[in-house]
Amino acid sequence: MHKKTIFTSVLFTSLFISASVSAQTAQWALPDDSTAIKLISMEKMWLNASCSAQPGLKEVFADDFQGTSTTGTRYDKVEAMSNDVNTRDRQCELGDVKIHFFGDNLAIAYGNESSIRKGADGKEYTRCLAWTDTWLKRDGKWQIIAAQDNVVECHK
Repeated sequence: MHKKTIFTSVLFTSLFISASVSAQTAQWALPDDSTAIKLISMEKMWLNASCSAQPGLKEVFADDFQGTSTTGTRYDKVEAMSNDVNTRDRQCELGDVKIHFFGDNLAIAYGNESSIRKGADGKEYTRCLAWTDTWLKRDGKWQIIAAQDNVVECHK
């Protein structure tokens, strides 16, 4: 009976310590946070891939990345990196990006962007997006694991 009580005490103490350690505080990145600056620069690289080739882009996405497009379809890493060189956008501009950290290995980026592209009718228009990207630090490397894109009204 005594061994059972000790085991139960050790088990509950271990669970309490595990819960305390894993309950990381969430915080918004400060403007000078080096990790946030790095994540934002990789977000910009992804946006710029719509306007010009970005050789380092494959490092931005985790192999198990999944995104949801503005039409509601899902896409993977290969599709996220594919851009038709014959239909490049121009004037790719990254807007405001906020990074929210959840512990040391998870971050959510909330941002917006715009670019000028050609429609099916051949006319140019400005396309504006608001998006949410989920970043995971795995094996010492930050990568996007999920993305959600939404077309929004342009405000310029």
